[in-house]
Amino acid sequence: MDGQTQIPLWISESFPIIRIVLFCLIFVCAIIMIIAILFQSEDAGSTESITGIKESYYAQNKGSSRDGKLKLITTIMAIVIFVCAILYFVTLIPFGGAESGSTAIVASLLGA
Repeated sequence: MDGQTQIPLWISESFPIIRIVLFCLIFVCAIIMIIAILFQSEDAGSTESITGIKESYYAQNKGSSRDGKLKLITTIMAIVIFVCAILYFVTLIPFGGAESGSTAIVASLLGA
């Protein structure tokens, strides 16, 4: 060997599958996020941001309306995409997706 420890077999077999699952999850969440954004209505009455006065009962309960739910879905999908993207790129490290020295660091952290 050339001084580097070997990556355990369970990592080399499971990480490609995990990456495929993460990529599919990112893709599905992105499609859901696009649809949720397209279904949101435009803020035509955005004068309340200037005056600070809520004009109607509907504006006061906007969080429980359809637009409020769509904004919540958009926020959740953005968080899921962010976390999955980070996890996806972390799974590339043991296979040389980053610098070559990082493989030895990851292997030593895993106790191999």
